Amino acid sequence: MTTLEERQARRALLAKVAKERILVLDGAMGTMLQRRKLTEADYRGDRFKGANSDLKGNHDVLNLTRPDVILAVYKEYLDADADIIETNTFSGTWISQADYHLESAVHDINREGARLARLAADEYTAKDPSKPRFVAGAMGPTNRTASLSPDVNRPDFRNITFDELKDAYKEQARGLIEGGADLLLIETVFDTLNAKAAAFGVYELFDELGEEWPIMISGTITDLSGRTLSGQTTEAFWNSLRHTKPFSVGLNCAFGAEQMRAYIAELSRVADVPVSAYPNAGLPNQFGEYDEAPHTTAAHLREWAQSGLVNIVGGCCGTTPEHIKAIADSVKGIKPRRIPTIPPQLRLSGLEPFAVPAA
Repeated sequence: MTTLEERQARRALLAKVAKERILVLDGAMGTMLQRRKLTEADYRGDRFKGANSDLKGNHDVLNLTRPDVILAVYKEYLDADADIIETNTFSGTWISQADYHLESAVHDINREGARLARLAADEYTAKDPSKPRFVAGAMGPTNRTASLSPDVNRPDFRNITFDELKDAYKEQARGLIEGGADLLLIETVFDTLNAKAAAFGVYELFDELGEEWPIMISGTITDLSGRTLSGQTTEAFWNSLRHTKPFSVGLNCAFGAEQMRAYIAELSRVADVPVSAYPNAGLPNQFGEYDEAPHTTAAHLREWAQSGLVNIVGGCCGTTPEHIKAIADSVKGIKPRRIPTIPPQLRLSGLEPFAVPAA
């Protein structure tokens, strides 16, 4: 880990530049890895040569078996003018790695994913100190949900507990922090209770370490009804998580920019922190691939920026360095969204938001 003074300086710098300009996140890691046509041997490497299950498709393990590839992808996004690169750790909990019987490798996967990103970010910051680069430790949603039963015949059944989720995210965050992440990104949230467990675990770790890192939270609206998979509207989602005092809140995945705009506008209205948005490259075609051209995605995000809706922009599934470069160019010179002052009020949420009327 870096020194406390170095970490504090980077946090102060992050807060400063976020007020000055719209920050740019990177794009999809999976899309870039699929381009490279990696084999089972690449995923196994020497360390996992004797693994009992196929590892191909477990992109996170490449932090350990093909770090050269992961470092190269990080640098492609930095070359595309990304300010913040996300670590290759979307599935970096024991819950997700259990599918590959790699629970014991979780700490190393996260530490190395963050360490490689730190190397790349520091290299590019040194090249141009006027454009500092930052590392976001990516913490995906896992393949289990605390709010919904996986068995339609047993609505009360859960295949994961809150404490198991909390501990899994805490373990992941520890590795990311040791590797040098500047902030933690709880992303692609389809179940708000999972995100609450993640935040609980993260803050429990902060208490142990005696230090806090900024956190970003990014939810996923799963259909045009405007709700997460666990049923909440955008505002209800924010009400459920605003107590975590995140550095930013936003939306990613599921939709292309065209379908996401209404929900970003809603979040921009109610959130008194920076708003992030990193949509997919349009909607998938019949083959599950993404066809939206970089200039199309960038045009949408430019309009959002001009409308004062966003502070942080980037790309999710299907986006590439070409998309990120187009996005970065499209928002250059546009002032970031002004953070609104939200009057103090008791705000609650179930599936819908509820504000207690002032007396």
